[in-house]
Amino acid sequence: MSTAANTANHYPSRGHMQEVIQAATRELRDLLRERAEIMRRVGTIKQTLIYLSKTFGDSVLTPDVLALLGRTPARKQPGFTRACRAILMEAETPLEARQGCHEMARRFPELIERHKDPVASVTTVFNRLVGYAEARSFVNAKGRRVWEWVAESEKAEAVDGNRILTLPVHRVS
Repeated sequence: MSTAANTANHYPSRGHMQEVIQAATRELRDLLRERAEIMRRVGTIKQTLIYLSKTFGDSVLTPDVLALLGRTPARKQPGFTRACRAILMEAETPLEARQGCHEMARRFPELIERHKDPVASVTTVFNRLVGYAEARSFVNAKGRRVWEWVAESEKAEAVDGNRILTLPVHRVS
């Protein structure tokens, strides 16, 4: 047997390969949708616990729950993304990047000190959270870009290729 014939026997046909690629692509899209849904649910539950804590005090939450919310002093340094997530989640109004940066400096000064351009870093992470379908971004009445945490009931998503896009749901005030 020739080498070409041996090689052809070891590889799947092009049609079979395309089926595998299509199946893997479908599964990837499904997993990305599931991840977005799980992150929405996690955010909604965390937001509920945070509001209960703000209303009744941290004493109503067990140490385990406080740890899940990232509110224990035992954790040396929360990650920058985790800190940005907490800031957005706990904000009562949409935040400009500078406001997020100010809150980061107040709550996590050790994290902000490590960044040359903290506003750019906060902006990058806030935009990444939009990409994760955890937050939304829009221009406020003053013409400034702001970000807010998106509660589970406010999210709508569409799939574009391999990306999941978050479509903002505008509130009527």
